[in-house]
Order: sequence, then C-alpha cells, then structure tokens
Amino acid sequence: MKDKLEHISSNSYPGRGIVLGRNHDSEWVVIYWIMGRSDNSRNRVFKYKNNILSTEAADPSKVKDPSLIIYNAMRDIGHNIIVTNGSQTDIIYDKLMLGSGFLTSLAYETYEPDAPNYTPRISGYLDKNFKNISLSVIKRNHTGNTDHCFYRYSNTPPGTGYCVTTYMGDGTPLPSFQGEPILLPLKGDVDEIANTYWEGLNEDNRISLMVREGNYVKIINKY
Repeated sequence: MKDKLEHISSNSYPGRGIVLGRNHDSEWVVIYWIMGRSDNSRNRVFKYKNNILSTEAADPSKVKDPSLIIYNAMRDIGHNIIVTNGSQTDIIYDKLMLGSGFLTSLAYETYEPDAPNYTPRISGYLDKNFKNISLSVIKRNHTGNTDHCFYRYSNTPPGTGYCVTTYMGDGTPLPSFQGEPILLPLKGDVDEIANTYWEGLNEDNRISLMVREGNYVKIINKY
C-alpha cells in the first residue's frame, strides 16, 4: 500500500473519497470529499445537521438530476459511523438497525447506473465498539456484473487512515478504483488534516470536504 498522498495530490480526478483512521492522539478520524466535472456535479455543498452529513444543491434552480448527487453521506448509529458516496448510507443504517451486519447490508447493492462510467459505490463503517474499520467498493467488472470488495482493519496505527476513492484518475470513461485501500497519513489536528487534504485535491475539480474527529466536524465548501 502507498503511505502518502500521491493518489490524491498527483491525481486530477480521484472522484469521491473516504478515509477512516486515527490521528496521532489515536482519536478516530473520518474524511469524505466530493469532486465534480459537470455543472450538475459541481452545484453542491455539504451540510451537517442532527448528526447527518448530506449533500445539498448550492443553487437549487440549477439542479438537473438530483438522483446520484443529493444524498446523506454520513450517519451515526449508536457510537459508530457510516459514511458512503450515495443512497446506500440510509440502506446500511436501516439494515444495521434491524440487526444486519455491514457486509450483509450491502449484499444486494450494485454500481451506479451512470453509463459509461458506472461509478463504484464506496462505503465505510467505523465500529468504535470493536475498534475496527470496514470499507467496501462495489463496482462493475469487465463482464458487466458486480464485484463486491470488502476490507476490514483492526489495530489501525495512530496517524494513518485507509482510503478508497471512486476513480483511479481522469478519463473517458472514468477508470474505477482498483486494488486495496490506500494507507494515507493523518497528521495534526482536524484543521491541519482538513487543510492537507483540501490542498491535495485538484483545485478545479474539488467541491466539498468533511473531516470528523470525535464529535467535531469541519466542512470546507468551494461554493
């Protein structure tokens, strides 16, 4: 695994991204960001209310299709945290409330229907009770079927986090994320982490970024 920000800082379009890990004080950290190339994708901001992070239209009058761009991105369930790049946030929450596990809650999910990109659905679950991190990438394979890739980590080293993104980079169509989650640094306090990742994202394509440390949430919106 890489242990640096190269996947982000040298990449014009990693798309949406999730990082779960610990800072140097072993506080749990959750990062989620969104990027956009089209006017519809760029017309968004993050809002945090009632322990829910959601995407909203920066200018509602300019929304063309809200189906894949407006959603709840992060929700708490007890002491634990769900974070995803789409509608599966609420699906995971509802199924966990009924007693399902993170993996089984995504069993029937598939990639997004945005041909020709077929954007992967990426999801993360921070289980503070058992002190582990789970990540999921659900993507289209070369046969047109769905691959479900799940990863679970325990004993995450302080100052590091595991990252998945929707894309490997820019392109037409956009290439889906490949390989295992990437190990990235989480240095400093929440403000320093937020600034490091925001500055690492491509200036033209970055839209919004959220960093959560404990119960403190910092949001940076471009618009």
